[in-house]
Amino acid sequence: MSSGILLIDKPAGLTSFEVVRRVRMVLQVRKVGHLGTLDPFATGLLPLCLGEATKLAPFLMAADKTYLARLKLGEETDTQDLTGQVVARCEKLPAEEEIRRAAAGLVGEISQVPPMYSAVHHRGERLYRLARRGETVAPEPRAVTIHELTVADVAGAEVTIRVRCSKGTYIRTLGADLGRVLGCGAHLTGLRRMAVGPFRVEDALPLADLEHLPPEEIRSRIIPLARCLPGMRAVQVGPGEARSLRQGRVLSSAENNLAAGERVRVLLGEELVAVACVDHREGKAVLQPVRVWV
Repeated sequence: MSSGILLIDKPAGLTSFEVVRRVRMVLQVRKVGHLGTLDPFATGLLPLCLGEATKLAPFLMAADKTYLARLKLGEETDTQDLTGQVVARCEKLPAEEEIRRAAAGLVGEISQVPPMYSAVHHRGERLYRLARRGETVAPEPRAVTIHELTVADVAGAEVTIRVRCSKGTYIRTLGADLGRVLGCGAHLTGLRRMAVGPFRVEDALPLADLEHLPPEEIRSRIIPLARCLPGMRAVQVGPGEARSLRQGRVLSSAENNLAAGERVRVLLGEELVAVACVDHREGKAVLQPVRVWV
């Protein structure tokens, strides 16, 4: 099976690791990795890097993500989602206009404390393991950016929001923060990831279809290495230049519009040769290989 990125629409009830295991088994691919975990109850886009595409992960993990999330106002849980125990209730619910104002107030760079039931490390151990033992710690706040937070629907205590955010954002925590701002509390009852960087769930293959499709159909759904980084400018080289880059040598470029510090994907026709960083030396652009594909 070819190397590249396969977009999977993850169903509820499975961990991201279980999806990876199933894909590895069906496709008989040894190296498979994902671009960001989804909780078991969550659904939606899970981009999987197959084979040599696992080398692309460092260039894609920082991509923004888009979600549709469903919240229940008036209840807080110890996990900030529907899998936990209710720890607080409030009968008085805010008006729709108040909900929309509060959501707009959370747009921008915010400080977010990771939830106890998360995979964040604390002194070498995952927070969720500490939580399961009944231990409580104070995780360090982290800065995340909420690019977009809009209220898509309000139906009594059920609120649906659309979020576009930076890497590392916990939507569970964002929902709980919105509930606290409103003064009634809230927890997540549903989550669907719609996009990861340039990849969209509309283009994803439902996991259930994977075991029934013929190999050639699955292969046609794999995004080739050369097209896995559409946000990077492409620079074409010849066979000799490709060989030099693959040997780790710096290469002068005839391109005159490359910015210093810019990362580009270097192609030999439709073949990905390298991701390179642009430098300017003596008025000329040079390409310093960051990662190469042999």
